This record gives sequence, C-alpha cells and structure tokens, in this order.
Amino acid sequence: MLNKIIAEESIQKAKKMTDKYDKIVIVTHISPDGDAIGSSLALYHFLLESGKMANVIVPNEFPGFLQWMDGAADIIIEEKSPEITKETIEAAELIFCLDFNTLKRIGRLEDMVKNSSAKKILIDHHPYPEKFCDVTISHPEISSTSELIFRFICRMGRYEDVNKSCAECIYTGMMTDTGAFTYNSNNPAIYYIISELLTKGIDKDAIYSKVYNNYLKDRIRLEGFMLYRKMKLYEAYKTALMTLSLEEHLKFNPQKGDTEGFVNIPLSIDKIVFSAFLREEKDLVRISLRSRGNFPSNQFAKEIFNGGGHLNASGGEFQGSLEEAVKLFEEALPRYKHLLI
Repeated sequence: MLNKIIAEESIQKAKKMTDKYDKIVIVTHISPDGDAIGSSLALYHFLLESGKMANVIVPNEFPGFLQWMDGAADIIIEEKSPEITKETIEAAELIFCLDFNTLKRIGRLEDMVKNSSAKKILIDHHPYPEKFCDVTISHPEISSTSELIFRFICRMGRYEDVNKSCAECIYTGMMTDTGAFTYNSNNPAIYYIISELLTKGIDKDAIYSKVYNNYLKDRIRLEGFMLYRKMKLYEAYKTALMTLSLEEHLKFNPQKGDTEGFVNIPLSIDKIVFSAFLREEKDLVRISLRSRGNFPSNQFAKEIFNGGGHLNASGGEFQGSLEEAVKLFEEALPRYKHLLI
C-alpha cells in the first residue's frame, strides 16, 4: 500500500478539473528526457482510457530510444509544427504541466501556456516550483514525475484505468530518472509500484533493452572518444570532468539524446564521487552533474551554474565559452572539497 504523499485537497481539485474538462493538453520541458516523455505519455494513455481528448506537446525533438513507446508518434513537436501547437493549446480547457518547475523550461511554449485561459495543473518533482498553475503537485523527494503520475491516478481511485501502455511509460520514466534504479531509488515504494506495473503486463527487461541497448554506432564511437580523450580526473577532489565541443560532436553524426547517460559513467571509477559533463551547444554550454552518496550536486549546480535539480542528479546552463565554463568549474572545486568525502 502506498503512503498518501500528495495532499488530499490537491487530489480533489485536480480530479474535479480532470473529470470536468474534455480537451486536455499535456506539456513538458525542452529537450525532453525519459521521465518527461514517460510521464506525459502515461497521463495521455490514462486520459484516453477515460474518454478524454488528449494531446502531448513538447518544445523540441526527443531521443530516438524513447520513440518506441506507444503514443510517441502522436506527440506534437512545437519546433516542427508551430501552427498546430498554437491551435491545440488555444483549444485546450485544461493543461497539465509535467516535469518542470518554471515556465522558462518549456521554451517557446512559455507564452502560449501562460496566456492560455485553460485551467492548469502542475505535477513535478523539482524543487522550488513557480506559482503559475491552479493546482501544484510538487514533491522533490519523489524519484520521478512518472512515479507521481502513478500516485496521482491511484489517489483518484482510477488504478483500473492504467493499461499496459500507460504502465510501460510510467516504468520507463521511473527507470531513466534513477539511472536504472542506481540512484535516488532507495524508497521501498518504488518497488511496490514496479510490482503493480508488472501486473499490467509490462516486460521490464524488454523496456531496459529498448532504452539502453538501442544506440546507433556513432553514439558508441562518441562514448569511446569521450572516455579516452575527453575525461579528466581531479583525484584530490574525487571528481571527473568530461567536455564536448560542438565541433567535436559534429564529427560523430550527432543525434538527439546521443550523449544521454555519459555523465554517469565516471561514477563507476573507484573513489570518484562527483561527475560533470559540459557540452557546448550553439549559444550556450549545457551542464550535467551527477554524484554518489551525500555530495550535493544540486547545490553545486545552483551556486556555480545557476541551475538546480536533485542531490545526486542536477544540471544548469552557462552563457559563455566552453573554456570559460571549464575554468569556472575548476575554480569552484576547492570550495566543495570538504563535502567530497
């Protein structure tokens, strides 16, 4: 039996809105990952099962290793279909905002969602949510937004409406946001939920294979290049850093999401507690941080790169050159040495 983390008042308000409105839109953050797509498609299948007209809208493309999920082909991608996106949001009576805590995280969807007259419900697990929704369900202590979707459905008394497709999406989001249950995954409730999803007919081994054993050859070659040429160890700080310039990335026929998971790899090295991956894009440097134990990667992200996230998984952005970002990272390490135990 799951503990009732979500406040009853929030459940009842959200349930009333979900029951009342038929035209429902689900939006998630830019560069959507497994939890963003998993939670969005899980809610999508639940709403369809409930007889609703539902659409998932994302700001830009998502990785190919997530496109096997049922319903992925129906997702509206704003950068490809701006007019359809605009029309769909304008027609919405209810908007679910999933896996983001601030409107700036949805890119060009921000103004459309903010200016929409539709009721809005936020379901998210990132800290410090902005107040832009009629109902806010925010629980940073929960491992993934997909887990929150499962809890939300069950608390509404609608577990029977979780079909196999919905269950597969929930499991995918939970799995990817915990590194295949290797961090942020010590809560026994996670494994209770997995057992419930298994009763819906999911094949968790097949899902793992579709996500983690489904890469293109260029991605594997890029990984080898990163580990051999681009990984630097700061042994005095129990830290690893990998960097990737835009020019270097272009040599490996880049695909959306092909660097996903790279930041986790150095944590398999003995005594490495903190891992960072700095990837140059056209107008910024994207920062991914991971840690083991109690080292607060989210504190580092917030204080150094104006980012955020969770204790062991966080990130941020840097407006400047890759070299400047590396310098900032290296200069900051001594300030955190006392935490790197």
